[in-house]
Amino acid sequence: MSTNTVDNKKKVTTARCAEMKQRGEKLSMLTAYDFTIASLMDQAGIDLILVGDSASNVMLGNETTIPITLDEMITFAKGVAKGAKRALVVCDLPFGTYQGDPMMALRSAVRVLKESGAEAVKIEGGEEIADSVSTLVKAGIPVMGHLGLTPQSINVFGTYGVRAKEEAEAQKLIDDALMLQKLGCFAVVLEKIPADLARRVSEKLTIPTIGIGAGNGCDGQVLVWQDMLGLNQGFSPKFLRRYADLASVINNAVEAYVNDVKSGDFPNQNEQY
Repeated sequence: MSTNTVDNKKKVTTARCAEMKQRGEKLSMLTAYDFTIASLMDQAGIDLILVGDSASNVMLGNETTIPITLDEMITFAKGVAKGAKRALVVCDLPFGTYQGDPMMALRSAVRVLKESGAEAVKIEGGEEIADSVSTLVKAGIPVMGHLGLTPQSINVFGTYGVRAKEEAEAQKLIDDALMLQKLGCFAVVLEKIPADLARRVSEKLTIPTIGIGAGNGCDGQVLVWQDMLGLNQGFSPKFLRRYADLASVINNAVEAYVNDVKSGDFPNQNEQY
């Protein structure tokens, strides 16, 4: 169980996220894509669970987040929403379901909330998606923004490198963050940007920032759960801290199972009817 005793059983809401920032309490967020993992995270005291479009990579084996569909995201989010009792569940709107068409964004977000039980959506971008953000917020849908490295735009960027290192891009990011706040976003993810810039943005905003590869000046942090528990051994960016080596645990357990089955040791007399 979690050692964090601060309101550990109190339901996390968008309003509570703002309160946590005001009192200087960091927000913890991890991705999850199924009922079992979401339940375990919830019991451990995680504040927010992101049903990320990273499911495209870690669950479906795609090279980018672009191929995943809205139907697939809703399926993943259904299990997570059932497993999370305390945590706020946020679901990514996948590529092609909100860009350039506010009404399509609204239809997509309504489907996510109604069909999955998730409580908020996350969308990537700044000024270029302002109309979609505004439409969702006016419809009563909580929106989390996402700036910096936005993986759905990887074919434009051409690289997963650090963003906003130059002053012009950094200033645009600041402007976009302030705009997202003004439009009504309840939080914003800052991905793979210089730590000093992330701190500046966090200090300017009254809404929480949640960083991934953006330093410790953000109001919270998020990681992909398969990465932080050591399942994805081929992914080792500078910002990733591994809290376990589950790949070895699983490999050893499966090897032992295979050996026991082949030797006839499993099941034994106590494991049969």
